[in-house]
Amino acid sequence: MSLYLSKENLELLRKLSGKYIWWKTSDEAIKMPERVIAQVMNIGDYADVQKVVNQLGDAVLKEIMLHLEAGQMSEKSWNYWHYRLGLAKVDQVPPLPVRKFE
Repeated sequence: MSLYLSKENLELLRKLSGKYIWWKTSDEAIKMPERVIAQVMNIGDYADVQKVVNQLGDAVLKEIMLHLEAGQMSEKSWNYWHYRLGLAKVDQVPPLPVRKFE
């Protein structure tokens, strides 16, 4: 997934990456900004989620949801974001992505 983010948006994600992608340096984590965004959407505290929502906007968050890989989000977060972003109607949330082995 190719995601264009402004310098300001990348700076926000750089700050958040240390908290949500703790196993990598900020420089390593920011190479995959969609992973940082997904982590904040999945396990972020209220203040950090609001920063991401307000600064990046729903269009970016929808793109993240449409390209998530298996295991990147809990079922609770998956359902929440589908409803919050208008990607699903009540009782019509698609199943979580699954890993396929071939």
